[in-house]
Amino acid sequence: MRELLSFDAKWRDLGLVAGIDEVGRGPLAGDVVTACVVMPPESALLWVDDSKKLSEARREAVYEEIMASALYVGIGRVGPEEIDRINILEATRAAMRQAAAQVPADAFLVDAVRELGLKGKEIAIIKGDATSYAIAAASIVAKVTRDREMRALDALYPQYGFARNKGYGTAEHIAALKKYGPCPCHRRSFIGHFTEKGSAAAHESNL
Repeated sequence: MRELLSFDAKWRDLGLVAGIDEVGRGPLAGDVVTACVVMPPESALLWVDDSKKLSEARREAVYEEIMASALYVGIGRVGPEEIDRINILEATRAAMRQAAAQVPADAFLVDAVRELGLKGKEIAIIKGDATSYAIAAASIVAKVTRDREMRALDALYPQYGFARNKGYGTAEHIAALKKYGPCPCHRRSFIGHFTEKGSAAAHESNL
C-alpha cells in the first residue's frame, strides 16, 4: 500500500488526481464496467490493492471503505449489444469516458488504456492496478460493482452459474451455453462455437 501511495504522490502537482480501471473485458456475458475514483490525499486504507489479489469478502469490505471516504466516484458500463457492435476495446474506452465524465479531476491515471480524450491530463500505466493507489481503488469499485450485477443476473438466469463464474468462460458456463443457448446478457461476438441452441431455449428454461 505504501508503494502505491508513493507512486500517486508523484502526480499531485497536477491537481486533483483520479484513477481509472475496468473489469469485464474477458467474460462471455455481462457488461464491461469501469470506475473512476479520487481518494483524499490523506487516505491510506490498508487493503487497497489490485482487486484480483483480494478475496471476495475482502473486496466487499474495502469497497465500502472506499465509497465512504472517496472524494469522487464515477461508474461507467457498456452492455453486451454495444460490445458486439463496437468491439470490447472500444466498449472499454467508452465506459472509461463515462466514468471519468462524472469526476472533476485534473489528471487521470489510467490502467493501460491510452488516448481517451478526457478533460484533463491522461497518464496510461501498464499494470496500473498494482502500481497506483487510485487505480487500485478504482479496480475494487469496478470489480465489486460488476460482481454484484452478475449475482443479480444469476437470479434471472440461474442455469449459467453467473454468481460463481461472473460470466467468464468456465467449463460450467460453456456446458450451459451448449445446453441452453445464450440469454440476453451474453456477448454474441464472444460465444461463437460454444452455442448449439438459440436464445429461445434459454428463455423457455426460465418460464
